[in-house]
Amino acid sequence: MAPRDLEQWQQTNKVCLLAHLERLRCILQHAHEGDAAGEESATARAAPPALPSDTPSALDTLCEIFRLSPFERDILLLCAAVELDSEFPQLCAQAQGDAQRDYASFSLALAALPGATWEAIAPGSPLRRWRLIEIEAGRSLTRSPLRIDERILHYLVGISYLDQRLAGLFHPLPVFVTLAPSHQQIAREIATTWTLAASASGVLPVVQLCGPDAACQRSIAAAACSLVDHDAVVLSASALPVLPDELETLLLLWTREAALSDLAMLLDCRGVDTMDAPRRAAITRLVETKQGLLILASPDRWSFPQHSLLTFDVRRPTTDERAAIWQSELGQQAAGLNGHIHALAAQFHLNEQAIHAACAGALGRLASVPVDQSPPTRAMHETLWDMCRVQARPVLDDLAQRIEPSATWADLIIPDAQRTLLHEIASHVRYRSQVYETWGFAGPAPRGAGISALFVGASGVGKTLAAEVLAHELNLDLYRIDLSAVVSKYIGETEKNLRRVFDAAEEGGAILLFDEADALFGKRSEVKDSHDRYANIEISYLLQRMETYQGLAILTTNMKDTLDGAFLRRLRFIVQFPFPDGEQRAAIWRRMFPGAAPTEGLDMEKLAQLNVAGGNIRSISLNAAFIAAAAGEPIQMHHVLRATRYEYSKLERSLTSAEVQGWD
Repeated sequence: MAPRDLEQWQQTNKVCLLAHLERLRCILQHAHEGDAAGEESATARAAPPALPSDTPSALDTLCEIFRLSPFERDILLLCAAVELDSEFPQLCAQAQGDAQRDYASFSLALAALPGATWEAIAPGSPLRRWRLIEIEAGRSLTRSPLRIDERILHYLVGISYLDQRLAGLFHPLPVFVTLAPSHQQIAREIATTWTLAASASGVLPVVQLCGPDAACQRSIAAAACSLVDHDAVVLSASALPVLPDELETLLLLWTREAALSDLAMLLDCRGVDTMDAPRRAAITRLVETKQGLLILASPDRWSFPQHSLLTFDVRRPTTDERAAIWQSELGQQAAGLNGHIHALAAQFHLNEQAIHAACAGALGRLASVPVDQSPPTRAMHETLWDMCRVQARPVLDDLAQRIEPSATWADLIIPDAQRTLLHEIASHVRYRSQVYETWGFAGPAPRGAGISALFVGASGVGKTLAAEVLAHELNLDLYRIDLSAVVSKYIGETEKNLRRVFDAAEEGGAILLFDEADALFGKRSEVKDSHDRYANIEISYLLQRMETYQGLAILTTNMKDTLDGAFLRRLRFIVQFPFPDGEQRAAIWRRMFPGAAPTEGLDMEKLAQLNVAGGNIRSISLNAAFIAAAAGEPIQMHHVLRATRYEYSKLERSLTSAEVQGWD
């Protein structure tokens, strides 16, 4: 309703309500005087003004929704009058012949109001069933004080809001304008189905939205509700009460609120444990007793024996849809970006809201920073790229450790064959969209389109460093997966954790690094008990998810033989990181000491005699620097020797004379 129309309706509604209260005033006055004829005359006159047919008064709407009889309507008005008009408590006391009874009661209503019937005070009557009124403690049912429910009182005077008893559980679901065409189509189908069902049988089907992206589901739900002129609110299923009394109270208040405010509910079932029987029972109860518009949102499908659902699978926007959303959100700013928009859409699988947030953040950042030497188009693209990387970080930061990639190709000392293979991996990531989508190599399904690489080698030979180099080269986030936080002893939890990792990483285009992958990707064992069976299920799920992951997943191990054979066959790349030879060790030593570090007499060829990997070389050089700093001297060979002894002691190895020959 437009602001001017709303203001006019509120004024007319007020006049209508006051006219009804004046009618009640006359009835009570004549009831006190014992004038039956005057009471009938008062009832006949003081008729409230008529409102336009398309804008009924709040009282008329209440009577229609809850099917109140004229007598029940007047009881409700009597309770409201006590709250709204200071003269009514005295009128009630006079009509009941007791100065202490300055309140509405059933006995007063039965004695004074026209059309009185005992059914109006029965527990199943609309007034009591829908809790439009409350009965305070008293000496008897008919003599107890009656109070109008606060939410209903405000509704009568034209003030609409979400019931405070629901406000802590339900949250508004705003309508997001820019939807992908596939999501718009789902919203239209839902709205059309509701409209046809309402005109045919009046029974509206429960809608179920399934898929990994909660934001997409919420946007579709809000759009569908908007198409049928309903606002939507969201309720987390984990917040549903499980005690029967509390649940029934919630369902009653929600049904009442949905009818009063034309509200639809989106029930978000994410996070509900499949083994949580009380919670599942509460969800089932809500579905089977629902009134109005109800949408379920969950990663997987739910089924209810006594109720069929209208189910839609919600997928993230396609690359072309994302590109169109980028164009729409950027407006005129998109004109100079040319192919950069497609690169953003291909790399980052963001939903509509995330793209909106990225554009707003980028435009805000560029507006606050003075123009520098960089071309505007390049600055815009780099800023948008960085904003895209940020979108998935809140989720991934809770699941994995983010590594800030700063290493470059110059920092990675490995043979040329391995370096060439790493460049190939970078090319596969960079041109993935072109080959799979534009050229059509993906086929009808994404299975097998994942880019996975296994880095094999002893500890410290550069496997993690190589992952950093790739992340830096591709300008993507790198996340190391903490297996202790992923693997769970509880059935199904490992798959759930892995799904969250892969979904969040896919959205943000991140590179996943599974260190010591043999702990998670070991060989499937012979099934001897339920633990073996579910362990094998975890591995199988992981193999399938790796194949469909639309990003780069890197696994490292120093025990390749322990990995599952089926897993090895499905890897795109296997890179063997050999132990560095003397020449490579010398090159690594040269890169260990920054230009600002004071050194004296360091012989890189002699240092290369130490038979250790790059990780150990870094540890030795760093310890030598601290030893030299504490002594107030430049870093020298004897500092390195001392640090080497520390490192070998840690490795439980003996330092041979050949390794330090000529150091003196």
